[in-house]
Amino acid sequence: MNRPRFRCISDTCGKEFSIDEKLFRCSACSDLLDIAYAFDDLDPGDLRRVFRSRRGSVEPLDGSGVWRYRELLPFASGDERWIVTMGEGNNPVVDARQSARYVGLKNLRVKHLGWNPSGSFKDYGMTVAISQARKLGSRVVCCASTGNTSASMAAYCARTEDVRAVVFIPEGQIAYGKLSQTLDYGAQTIQVRGDFDAAMELVQDLSNTTDLYLMNSINPFRLEGQKTVMIDLFDQLDWKVPDRIVVPGGNLGNSSSYGKALMELKRLGFIEKVPRLTVIQASGANPLYRTLVSSSRELVPVDNAWTLASAIKIGRPISWKKAVRALNFSDGWCDEVSEQEIADAKAILGRDGIGCEPASATTVAGLKKLIEGDRKNVRIDAEEDV
Repeated sequence: MNRPRFRCISDTCGKEFSIDEKLFRCSACSDLLDIAYAFDDLDPGDLRRVFRSRRGSVEPLDGSGVWRYRELLPFASGDERWIVTMGEGNNPVVDARQSARYVGLKNLRVKHLGWNPSGSFKDYGMTVAISQARKLGSRVVCCASTGNTSASMAAYCARTEDVRAVVFIPEGQIAYGKLSQTLDYGAQTIQVRGDFDAAMELVQDLSNTTDLYLMNSINPFRLEGQKTVMIDLFDQLDWKVPDRIVVPGGNLGNSSSYGKALMELKRLGFIEKVPRLTVIQASGANPLYRTLVSSSRELVPVDNAWTLASAIKIGRPISWKKAVRALNFSDGWCDEVSEQEIADAKAILGRDGIGCEPASATTVAGLKKLIEGDRKNVRIDAEEDV
């Protein structure tokens, strides 16, 4: 039994709360919340075998690349009736040989998160967050989105009979393919005058003053689902951990959740080596990069953030503290890339037969830049496995 609780991430606070409360921030100090566990009698060797055996099961929860790892998630036996799953996860790890040559590495592999039901990595987190919303009795969920979150949330709501989706989109700043998905899935969609950060501020206010249940990455249940990307990846690699993991940086939920997974897997004995987490941002939307290079203890926001990689066009990322924590734990770093570098990397990924949004191509662009030595304090061996 893992006995999960909300825990404030502040070192000076650290208060805990029941996960049966509707909370997104600490009610004592307003900082972000984690879901913390007191794992009892957990044997990583036994669980690895259980995880692997479930791959051959016909049970819906076992077939999900998220719920297959449910012993590491905040749902107890008996909560299954609330769970909404569409077989998310199980995304392949693809060798990217052309991209490896382009960046100057011997080995480069891509976990293709676009193979999810809605075509987005957000499905990993959404299945857990929607399930928690149902468990709490929420009837309407909401998010601010430039595309991926809205489509994923709307899809999972459509699979329920009791939860409706309301999406707030920044004016003229959404991926129209994702918007069409959102509308197809029946979500009520409201355009906000302003950018993503303005929409995010609005939905936070609404979730605090109404019955709306917030589904952005400030919701700790979202990050619990997304952390299973790392568990799924290591399981696929037979627990042979790569040297480095590179991710795009927008609202920073992904890097935060991956860092949490690494911390838990290391503490529980699933892994001995911790891969270096590297976050890549667009140069026009680079608040985490600015924060780190200035050694600031507070976020250095980007007003009027701009990039054609719309999924990461965010100037005030909610999860920045958790992302910094993840980079510190893994001896990682953050870098920025230009619009041209993103476009070039996207073209190279296409030659590997890998389709992606411009935001995802920042990873290859960032690797190339790091390897070429544009950041003297980051050293990469050409033999690294990434």
